[in-house]
Amino acid sequence: MAAGKTHDFHILNPSSRPLMMSMAVLVLAAGAIGWMHKAGWGMATFFAGLAAVSAMFFLWWKDVVHEANTGDHTPVVQLHHRYGMILFIASEVMFFVAWFWAYFNAALYPSMHEGIEGAWPPKGIELLDPFVFPLLNTLILLLSGTTVTWAHHALIHDDRKGLKQGLWVTIALGLIFTCVQAYEYHHAEYGLADSIYGAAFYMATGFHGFHVIVGTIFLIVCLARTYKGDFTPRHHFGFEAAAWYWHFVDVVWLFLFIAIYVWGSKFGAAVAQSPLG
Repeated sequence: MAAGKTHDFHILNPSSRPLMMSMAVLVLAAGAIGWMHKAGWGMATFFAGLAAVSAMFFLWWKDVVHEANTGDHTPVVQLHHRYGMILFIASEVMFFVAWFWAYFNAALYPSMHEGIEGAWPPKGIELLDPFVFPLLNTLILLLSGTTVTWAHHALIHDDRKGLKQGLWVTIALGLIFTCVQAYEYHHAEYGLADSIYGAAFYMATGFHGFHVIVGTIFLIVCLARTYKGDFTPRHHFGFEAAAWYWHFVDVVWLFLFIAIYVWGSKFGAAVAQSPLG
């Protein structure tokens, strides 16, 4: 009994995963830097690092799933996972705050930025109509928020069919959102390098689009685990974390739609001409 487990915590066994992930990220960063500096080895190194990081994500999370299925995720451990996910989402909120800050700083104080002649939006920028594709994507994400909630509700009530249907619909909506955004980007009249407006617009909306792709992959993994028989009404934090993340993505898009698409197109120019600008 002296050697038995007398607590509810999960003590991890020694693992090489952290070291291997660190090495993979180092290769990825070196490749990205080399590629941006147009080094001959940069692009190949970047994609090699990306493949290594993706493999490490798969292997590490596979270990976590195994721990959950073997009973290592006690109620105390699950609580700490929830704290970790909350802190992660909080860090993501601050990440997007930086892009909103950059956008509003340029929009409200255009005279402080060179190359845009004190006007917002800058001259020559043909803004996208917010009530066509941006509005469509807003409706798509709002609907996806309801379908992932439907899936979660079905799981809580042990309705496996409803869980699968809700996940399938949510994943489809996420893929449609990504396709619509790609179409919008392809037909935009300005690019990332076209003044601070293009930089702020694409960094904010582009990183959001990246988060949608990550969230869609997260939900695809949950769907695969569902077909394997994982998740129970009382033990399903993996799915719950995916649902939290997806709702976060929904909320960020609402702020992007209102601030960058609607306010930027209809009211940004008038505000920029006020004494603040």
